[in-house]
Amino acid sequence: MNMTNAQRCATAVKIVADSGQLALDFFRRVDSLQIDKKGHQDFVSQADRDVETFLRGALSHAFPGDGIVGEEEAPAPGTSGFTWVIDPIDGTANFINAIPAWTVVLAGVRDGRTQIGIILDPIHDEIYVAVRGEGATLNGAALTLPKDGRINDGTTGIGFSNRVGTEGVMRLMQGVFDAGGIYLRNASGALSLAYVAAGRLLGYAEEHMNAWDCLAGQLLVAEAGGKVEDQDADVMIERGGRVVVAAPGIFKELVRLSDQAFE
Repeated sequence: MNMTNAQRCATAVKIVADSGQLALDFFRRVDSLQIDKKGHQDFVSQADRDVETFLRGALSHAFPGDGIVGEEEAPAPGTSGFTWVIDPIDGTANFINAIPAWTVVLAGVRDGRTQIGIILDPIHDEIYVAVRGEGATLNGAALTLPKDGRINDGTTGIGFSNRVGTEGVMRLMQGVFDAGGIYLRNASGALSLAYVAAGRLLGYAEEHMNAWDCLAGQLLVAEAGGKVEDQDADVMIERGGRVVVAAPGIFKELVRLSDQAFE
C-alpha cells in the first residue's frame, strides 16, 4: 500500500516516542552501562545499540519494504525506494556522562531528498517533527523563523567532528566573535539543529556531519522557514558533508564565515 509522507510520519513519531522511553530508562542508570570507545572522543554504549535495534525492528515491522541506515549497524536495503536513517543516541558523550543534552533522531529519505525529520529530546519531553512541504512543529505547535536578524543578535551553534582537524572550527569561532556574536557547542548536532528550527539558536555550522546526525534537523530548519545548504541526501548517507543552516537573515553571513573557516 502506498503511504503519504504524513502517514509514514505519524507512525514513525510513535516509534520514536517509544524508543525515547527506552533511551531514558538507560540514562537513569547510566553508571551501569557498558561503554566502548570507537575513537578519539567517539563512544558507543549499550543504550546506542539497544535503541537502534528497537528502532530497526519497529520500522521493519511497520514499513517492511523500506531500507534502514543507522549509525551502529549495517545498512538494510529495501524495495520501496524509501530509506529510514537512524541515530539512536545523538550526543553519546553527553549521555554517558549524565549530561542531559542528547536526542533520538530519525529521518526518512526518498529520491535524494529528506521527506521526514523527527528529533526527540526525551529529557525535556520535546519532539520536533517535519514533513516536506507541510511545515515543522515542536510538540504539535508550528515553528516559524523570523526573516530578519544578524549574527550579533544571539547565539550561533558550532559543531566539531573528530573526522576533521581543529583549525576550521577555531577559525569559525573567531569569525563569529569578530562579527559580534557568541557561540554554543552542546555536543549534539541534531539538538542544535532543532534549536535553530525553534529559534533558540540563530544558526548552526559544522565542517562535517554524518547523515544520521543532520538530515532530520536540516529538514526541520527548512520547513520552519530557515535556510539550508542544498545537498543530496543519498550523498550525505554515503559520505556525510558540511552543514550550514540558519534563520534567513543570518544565513548568507554564516555561509561566508564557514567558507572562510573551512578552507
